[in-house]
Amino acid sequence: MNVITKTVSLPDGRTISIETGKVAKQADGSCMLRMGNTVLLATVCAAKDAVPGTDFMPLQVEYREQYAAAGRFPGGFTKREGKATDNEILTCRLVDRALRPLFPSDFHAEVYVNVILFSADGVDQPDALAGFAASCALACSDIPFECPISEVRVARINGEYVIDPTFEQMKNADMDIMVGASKENIMMVEGEMNEVSEQDLLGALKAAQEAIRPMCVLQEELMKELGTDVKREYCHEVNDEELREQLRKETYDKCYAIAEAGDHDKKAREEAFDKIKTDFAEAYAAAHTELTEDELEEKNALIDRYYHDVERDAMRRCILDEGKRLDGRTTEEIRPIWCEVSPLPMPHGSSIFTRGETQSLTTCTLGTKLDEKMVDDVLNKSYQRFLLHYNFPPFCTGEAKAQRGVGRREIGHGHLAWRALKGQIPEEFPYTVRLVSQILESNGSSSMATVCAGTLALMDAGVPMKKPVSGIAMGLIKNPGEDKYAVLSDILGDEDHLGDMDFKVTGTKDGITATQMDIKVDGLSYEVLAAALEQARKGRLHILGKITECIAEPREDYKPFVPRIVQITIPQDMIGAVIGPGGKVIQDIQKTTGTTITITETDNKGVVDIFGLDKEAMDAALSRIKSIVAQPEVGDVYNGK
Repeated sequence: MNVITKTVSLPDGRTISIETGKVAKQADGSCMLRMGNTVLLATVCAAKDAVPGTDFMPLQVEYREQYAAAGRFPGGFTKREGKATDNEILTCRLVDRALRPLFPSDFHAEVYVNVILFSADGVDQPDALAGFAASCALACSDIPFECPISEVRVARINGEYVIDPTFEQMKNADMDIMVGASKENIMMVEGEMNEVSEQDLLGALKAAQEAIRPMCVLQEELMKELGTDVKREYCHEVNDEELREQLRKETYDKCYAIAEAGDHDKKAREEAFDKIKTDFAEAYAAAHTELTEDELEEKNALIDRYYHDVERDAMRRCILDEGKRLDGRTTEEIRPIWCEVSPLPMPHGSSIFTRGETQSLTTCTLGTKLDEKMVDDVLNKSYQRFLLHYNFPPFCTGEAKAQRGVGRREIGHGHLAWRALKGQIPEEFPYTVRLVSQILESNGSSSMATVCAGTLALMDAGVPMKKPVSGIAMGLIKNPGEDKYAVLSDILGDEDHLGDMDFKVTGTKDGITATQMDIKVDGLSYEVLAAALEQARKGRLHILGKITECIAEPREDYKPFVPRIVQITIPQDMIGAVIGPGGKVIQDIQKTTGTTITITETDNKGVVDIFGLDKEAMDAALSRIKSIVAQPEVGDVYNGK
């Protein structure tokens, strides 16, 4: 065996080791990553050839945690790991978003990356190591990719940036972000913050870049030792340069004219762009009758690919040269917004938030402690009392297809909105809260519409939010070799797809609460990022103003059909008396009064919550409990049965 081990140090002196050549040797690339007692295996395999007709990067990333890693049995009847948990899916997305831009644009072979957690002691956080492990596996292979990358978690603890903090350290953090970067460029950012400033966020990105740089150098050294710095040869595209030039010559000006026209109707723009392509394809077919049906089909596939590039270039040049966007807006202009609260009569809270052609209908439900979500991950056993679910049905973009189960994208978008809002719900709020965002229309950042609609629904339900939250999606246009650039506020779907950055920011009037960033261009300076953050701040404050125009603060009281809560504390040694043998006493109280009662033991006392719709029933339950825990006092009169 040719076993190679490399080690890199974090800023605080802790080390991460990478070992290859010992296990999983039949994969194209594999490595074992170790940090303390945390061990991950990362493997990568790529098909030798692309599936005919593939014109995208078919990358699949999987991250799985074995319960044996922490010495635990999985739950359920089968006692075996099942489908990926939300945490595993979110980690997959973080790795995927950092790796995907690394592959050459003309490389279309299927690539599968697998990262498995095999050992964990609950000290270090393994999700922060998955990106580094995956990139090292790629470095050990002959699969073509641009350059090594890594990912780190950055937390701010007592004013200091800490790289890859432990679970224990995270308890004191006011910032938690994951950053993916190469030696030179930031590529991916996602995280949550406690109303921090834009400059604080930039400081975290710089700290991450410094920590990632030696990890990338390690991978470069590893490639040289293994001889994998020379990648495999491939040919996944057959091009027709004459056709490419002809198409650009005949369609560019027409595409530019549509981009310059500034039609705010998404479908009308799509139809106009499609007509240019269809007209060219028909004219080309008429001029080349000598082509067989199969040859013409191949040419049409090339026309689709080349036309996409023409459309992209025309839209970008129109923005850079004239400051005019596809729907006619300026670079800083926000689409028209309208909001409504209580559009539905029975939910505890509801709202509609519409920004341009993006619309969310969100409902808020208030429940008891029994409605909390139990999380049973390998390293996280806890309960969540704030839930947010995001649904993206096909009809919201006019697609005629069936709606299947919840996809990775929906989990990721919902999680971002959840992170944006969760810090604004008071810890002492006794209810369990569930938001459900149904996207009814989509043309640009439905996740940020979910944040805004979620704020409206929470306030409509009477949840005493600390501060309302708004969100905005930003974009960037910057061509390589040009100093000129444009930062776009409130981007359209096409601007996201054809642009160089998708940058979402949420926050209150006082600071940022969550962010997500994907950068597709090299050499983006921190000055440009600072300009984008400042433009985003102005945009989200504008949106926040629209939200508070609709409902300025949470309702003073809940709606009539919301369960009411009475909370009392009882001595710790009386908890058993209230519950009774086998739960007999508390079950009888609930049955006879029609209430729901929960007891939580905290700080050496019992906290009793009584939930009910009827005041008399709640008073009766409260009276029963007080009679059980009451201490006899001199002068009181007690009636015996």
